[in-house]
Amino acid sequence: MGLLTFSINVTLDGCVDHQEGIADDETHAFFTRLMDETGAMLWGRVTYEMMESYWPAVARGDEEVPPAIREWAVKLEAKSKYVVSSTRKTFLWTNSHLIAGDLRRGVLRLKDATPAGVLLGSSKLATELDRLDLIDEYKFLVHPRIAGHGPTLYQSGLPSTRRLELISAEALRSGAVAMHYRRAR
Repeated sequence: MGLLTFSINVTLDGCVDHQEGIADDETHAFFTRLMDETGAMLWGRVTYEMMESYWPAVARGDEEVPPAIREWAVKLEAKSKYVVSSTRKTFLWTNSHLIAGDLRRGVLRLKDATPAGVLLGSSKLATELDRLDLIDEYKFLVHPRIAGHGPTLYQSGLPSTRRLELISAEALRSGAVAMHYRRAR
């Protein structure tokens, strides 16, 4: 069974608004490496639709972007993408698949079918999956910013504190820090 890894950009005050992170080549290279290390992506519908509205055009070359961003887009295009949704049933973006019905069962099946692991990139979905005790690792890119607004990480709360074990921490040139934690079980 593959690991489920939650990874997201977050500011020092916990903001996970995608516009608040530092979007430089090093950041994109970091997330490209994470994607390369896993077998599939997992998102909630809202995050999926945000990604779907931009990245396929970048992969096709319809957008003028730096090489690191194009590399991310091309690899994302080829990657299996799974979406948790109760409202949307069809997905036109290449290699996109629906997870419907019982969330626990659907994600466990995905983890079981993906030995290379699954990369989760939706904060609201992460809260639900953490409540179900399904997240194995956390790889946060903590940006040296205080946003002063939300949405914030685990905004709707968890039933109990999660104890984590630090695996690694790496500072990027921008001042962001890549933090890798594993659940202490």
